[in-house]
Parts: sequence; structure tokens; C-alpha cells
Amino acid sequence: MSDRLLIDLPTLPEEGKNFSGELPAEIFDLPQHDAKPLGPLSYDLHAQRFGSELLLSGSFSAPFEFTCVRTLHPFTKTNHVEGANMAVDIEQEGPLDATDAIREVILLAFPDYPRCDEADEPMHCEIDSRYLAVDKPAGDGVETRPRAQGDARWAALDALDKPDSER
Repeated sequence: MSDRLLIDLPTLPEEGKNFSGELPAEIFDLPQHDAKPLGPLSYDLHAQRFGSELLLSGSFSAPFEFTCVRTLHPFTKTNHVEGANMAVDIEQEGPLDATDAIREVILLAFPDYPRCDEADEPMHCEIDSRYLAVDKPAGDGVETRPRAQGDARWAALDALDKPDSER
């Protein structure tokens, strides 16, 4: 497994060429408390040059460990991207590194709010009732954060007259 996807532009046929393989999980370089890559990024793509751009079309996938926004439990989800198309600017002749372009496609496919019921092996995904503010039982053992007694910074705005349209 190569650690970069290099496309040699001078030897790339005019009709393009197919590439497939895997890139190591280390290419993602995500912050510590973000999703964790669990395996390599797999790709199957077609590369073709159009003037000063290289068009990459294909499919990509990579497994990640996400944390469920409801249950706070970790789960595994493989991000699949089918039919992706991207253009990479050609700045100089020679080998072109397309690794970052492919990496971005997978990262953009991350779920906004990852839930464990969307995992590769779906799990029961329900918020623990102890953490709900409505109808919270008294003896649940979860401490409630103290509420602010008001915020004096807003007092000046509260004192302003409302326009006639809002009265």
C-alpha cells in the first residue's frame, strides 16, 4: 500500500487511466477528539486530463469510529462516496499528488450528527432519560448545572423601546 496517490501526468493517456488501491489511515490526520479512522481509504477512480486540470471520477470508502450524538457511545461507520467527481489544478508537469483531493471527498461525507442507528451494525439509539430536562426524576444521580440568575449584559437591550411594528 502506497502512502500517496501519485499520477504521472506525462505518461497519462489522453483517454485517461483507471486507478484503484488503498491509502493508509494516517492521511486523515484528524484532531484527537474527532472521528478516528479505523482502516485504509479505498479508491477506484478514473483520471483524465483536460487542459490545466485533472478530472478524478470514481468511488471512495473508509471506515471511521464516530461518537453518537444521542448516546455518546462509539460506533463504526464506513463512509462510502459513489460517483464522486473532482478537478485538481495542474500546477506543473510531472507526478501530481491527488491524495489530498481524495481525502477531502471522504471528510466531506462525514455525517453532521452521527448516530449509532446509522452504523455499519446499527444499534439502539435513544437518549438516556436521565439527561432530559423534561420530567427528570429527582433521584437519577445526575447533577444539574446551576442556572445563571440573569445576565446584566442584556439589561441595556431590554430597556430599549420596541418599534411600533413589534408592540
